Amino acid sequence: MLFSEHTFINKNARVGSIEVICGSMFSGKTEELIRRMKRAQFAKLPVEIFKPTIDVRYDDRAVVSHDSNSIPSTPIAHSSAILLMSAETKVVGIDEAQFFDDELPNVCVQLANRGVRVIVAGLDMDFKGVPFGPIPALMAIAEHVTKVHAVCMCCGAPANYSFRIIANEERVVLGEKDSYEPRCRACYFERQQG
Repeated sequence: MLFSEHTFINKNARVGSIEVICGSMFSGKTEELIRRMKRAQFAKLPVEIFKPTIDVRYDDRAVVSHDSNSIPSTPIAHSSAILLMSAETKVVGIDEAQFFDDELPNVCVQLANRGVRVIVAGLDMDFKGVPFGPIPALMAIAEHVTKVHAVCMCCGAPANYSFRIIANEERVVLGEKDSYEPRCRACYFERQQG
């Protein structure tokens, strides 16, 4: 349920917002999230960063980009835990949002209505090219959506698909360059059929 009985707007608080950074693997989503969060820290705004507990690829606690930039974060198992953060927090960052439960959009709405700037990063499609987790709903309710692209490993065109190069049909397989590569539409569907 996207809007619950907890959905309200505090007219005395500053205006909040929801920003979504989405795209394929290796497109710079986490890098952009870290950049925006560090700018908020530079402006001396109280920030909190969250990531799903299952994402332990680079670090158990920090959000880390493929380029090894990092920022401390709090791993959580359920999106509702984000609501337990400090009331002083002005900017919330959420990485790998596709791995969170379907309550994440409602959590983000509650935060934005309290005056919090919410920045969410995640894959918009899984390896089969299907919309992934809560990202489509977040894109629909966000004030700002940034779709970033990688470079196709086959032809060098802008890539927005995550092609799985290992034999595994499970939807969630945490991996890196040994498991996935970015593909443009033409190269992605050519390999899917061949």
